[in-house]
Amino acid sequence: MSEHRRKPPQRGRRAASGRRAAPPPPREPAGGSYGTPPEPRAYGSRAEARRAVQERGGGRRRAASATEPLPMRGGGGRRAARRGMPEPPPKKRIIDYPRWGKRGIRRWVPSWKQWLGMAFLFLGTLIGLVGIAYAMVEVPNQNIWAKSQKNVYHWADGTEMVVAGGGEYNRQNIPLDQMPEHLTDAAIAAENHTFWTDSGVNPVGIARAVVNMARGAETQSGSTITQQYVKNNFLVQDQTLTRKAKELLISIKVGAQEPKETILEGYMNTSYFGRGAYGVQAAAQAYYNKDAEELNASESAFLISLLKGPDYYDPHGGTRGAEAAEGNLRRAEERWSWILDRRVEVGTLDAAERGQYTEFPMPVEPKPATNKAGQIGYLTGLVDQYLVNNDILTSQQLEDGGYRIYTTFDKVKVNQMEAAVTQVMEKINAEEAPENEFVQFGGASVVPGDGAIVAIYGGTSFTEHFVNNANREDIQVGSTFKPYVLAAAMRDGVRDPEKGPEQGPEDRTRLSPEAIYNSENELLIRHYDGEVWKGEDAEGNETELRQVNYEGGEEGPITLRRAMEVSANSPFVQLGMDIGIETVAQAAIDAGLHKSSLEPFNDTVPSFSLGVGTPSAIRMATGYATFAASGEQAEPYSVTEVKNAEGTLWKHELSLKRAFSSDVADNVTDVLASVVENGSGRKAQDLGKPAAAKTGTTDDNKSAWFSGYTPHLSTAIGMFRQDDNNASDGFLEMYGVGGMEKVTGGSFPADVWVSYMKEATKDHPADKFPKAPKIGEIVYGGGAESPEPTPTETEEPEQTEEPEEEETEEPDRPGKPSSEPDPTFPTFSCDPVNDPFCGGGETGGGDAGGTTGETDTGGESGGVTDGSTGETDTGGETDGSTGETDTGGDSGGDTGWIVGNGNGNGGGGNGGGGGDTSGDTTEP
Repeated sequence: MSEHRRKPPQRGRRAASGRRAAPPPPREPAGGSYGTPPEPRAYGSRAEARRAVQERGGGRRRAASATEPLPMRGGGGRRAARRGMPEPPPKKRIIDYPRWGKRGIRRWVPSWKQWLGMAFLFLGTLIGLVGIAYAMVEVPNQNIWAKSQKNVYHWADGTEMVVAGGGEYNRQNIPLDQMPEHLTDAAIAAENHTFWTDSGVNPVGIARAVVNMARGAETQSGSTITQQYVKNNFLVQDQTLTRKAKELLISIKVGAQEPKETILEGYMNTSYFGRGAYGVQAAAQAYYNKDAEELNASESAFLISLLKGPDYYDPHGGTRGAEAAEGNLRRAEERWSWILDRRVEVGTLDAAERGQYTEFPMPVEPKPATNKAGQIGYLTGLVDQYLVNNDILTSQQLEDGGYRIYTTFDKVKVNQMEAAVTQVMEKINAEEAPENEFVQFGGASVVPGDGAIVAIYGGTSFTEHFVNNANREDIQVGSTFKPYVLAAAMRDGVRDPEKGPEQGPEDRTRLSPEAIYNSENELLIRHYDGEVWKGEDAEGNETELRQVNYEGGEEGPITLRRAMEVSANSPFVQLGMDIGIETVAQAAIDAGLHKSSLEPFNDTVPSFSLGVGTPSAIRMATGYATFAASGEQAEPYSVTEVKNAEGTLWKHELSLKRAFSSDVADNVTDVLASVVENGSGRKAQDLGKPAAAKTGTTDDNKSAWFSGYTPHLSTAIGMFRQDDNNASDGFLEMYGVGGMEKVTGGSFPADVWVSYMKEATKDHPADKFPKAPKIGEIVYGGGAESPEPTPTETEEPEQTEEPEEEETEEPDRPGKPSSEPDPTFPTFSCDPVNDPFCGGGETGGGDAGGTTGETDTGGESGGVTDGSTGETDTGGETDGSTGETDTGGDSGGDTGWIVGNGNGNGGGGNGGGGGDTSGDTTEP
């Protein structure tokens, strides 16, 4: 067939199914050779021309760019993979995750759209859950939850002591129209100024409280009045996320269902104002002895200030006691003034009326509940203070009640201490006299090595005398402080006079109890470096200090042991200066005394060593317990466990710290045992078992103490005079009380101590104290000089050890620096303490003196009438022949000064029954 009659190639499906056409000729690279534009070429067929158009971008379908792979049709992915080409994108997904087309970490990081979507999803879910919770929550019955519960206090043996707290005080609900408008306006201005317009919740405040609770920070309410009303009426007071969530939901529902007036009325009737008062009516009665409707705007502002925390805004101290009153008053005045100004700011008080309220409306004194009569109120008050101060419970939680509180108080011992005080008070009041009025006692017993307070005496009755005398820190302790000075001398040592005032252990010399100090009356006090101490008198003039002793008594150079026995002042004042007053104070603090009760303490206060500080009876018993426990100090505590309906909330754990080495503490005990054997603490011998003690009497006879311990119990007893109705007059002198010329620590306080300790320790074994090892060096201080020259340093220890041997053989003889007799004092071939007929003198002491009992140094003051021992009751016979040592009157055996009181080693039996017993400044 001729060529021009050949049929054109077939197109369409049929052509495609025919024989495969020859492959197209190879293409040249685009652009031809380098730098040369491609030449157009002729196409052999229409199909080839069509493909060429597609490659150039023409036609209906545009080809992919030269840099992108051509899309493949059905099954192209697998062919593309075989040809080394990337896979095409998959079919579009609803959630593109992991993200297609991304590499590495970006493939797994959600896009901003995905983040936004998740946020909306979470918010929607949260709203849904809140909606479900809101629909499910029910408002509890107000009549059930608004009633406060009571607290149950237990004795140490687990038996019930008292039911108190919660509904103990009267709750009187009153309608809103009986509340003065300025009272509710003050509450709204201070607590929630948007109350009338808000929805009842404060989301920002709730969020802040939730975050603070989650972080363990201080809780803040930030709540509206509605939320507080809900908390007070329908919920428990726990500061938990669950309670906050319930509060929010119930507040929203209550805010939507109840009128604002109902909410405000409920809030004002259930809020806690302190002093056991729930609601404004009870608060008005508790603070102003009037009904709420009688309150003025100023008084109303003060009551509302209490909502911020009554324990910190009650001007009389709240449950924290009188020591907190000053700070509370300052805070209350500031808050009261701010509330009045706030009312002006929000427009509920005219500025002119505000100007009328310039004087703070001081509330009346608190009125304790009658079921806290006797010692119970002091005990529960001490417990409440312990719980609050140690962040175990808040005062609000205590008042809301519902707790079982197990205390350390031994019911038997509490009754025994009260009985001992009552017995002595009856003795004092045997004869009515003005001097016997306003006499008070305070006392406490602490377990050594544990810290448990087993008994206290707070006063005559909590309903009559509100201040707890066992825990008050405003009564000087006198010479009962001297053991801390001795402890510092043995632990820290005296300073090197050749070096600066700040010295470390390597520069100091630790002393022995047998170290010698001058007991000279009117001893000139010097700094540690020998420079005379200078101070100012009452008129501001420069003056020196010449320390006096009780009734001018002195024994010359004596050991520190002997100085403690007779409670000499001058040796301990100079010793304190040699050690450093700050170091002495630190020893007392380490033993368990509060720093705040000792200030100020530095070398400008030499008398600090004589007990001008004011530790409480609890703290003094704690400090002495540290010595009894061989130097291990335990913080005093009054609560062992706290429980609620769910179980134990808190339990005490024993914690001891080493305050002194056992060598130091046991030597202090050994010296105080000598005070009982040979000195002013002789009355403690009546226990019939080992005891260590110290007496103390303060300036102007305004307080007297007896503190001491056995191995198992430490007790401190203080005595003073103060008119509760005129407490601002301070402490009164005790001269003439109970018919005594002067009250001393060895008189009435010792009587209480012995009477109580006899009963309290009768079941305790008669254990001995640990044996005290030798400690420190024997030096001569306060101007005392060795009576013999020391040839060599190696011989000096032998010279100084001799007085210790003399003390062992003759415990009643004053410590001497050498074995040679002192021409000032007699020596004895018999025992003047145990042998009442041992006479040691040449002539009878006293103006009308007896014939045997005095020495030639007995002084003119020893028994003007009977020449015996200066006793008032039974001390010595009328002819002055016996010189009783430990039965001499009420004050017998308290000081034992050898010279100046007419009861020397002969007539008075080495300290027996000497005079009235008090050191001139703080004796004993």
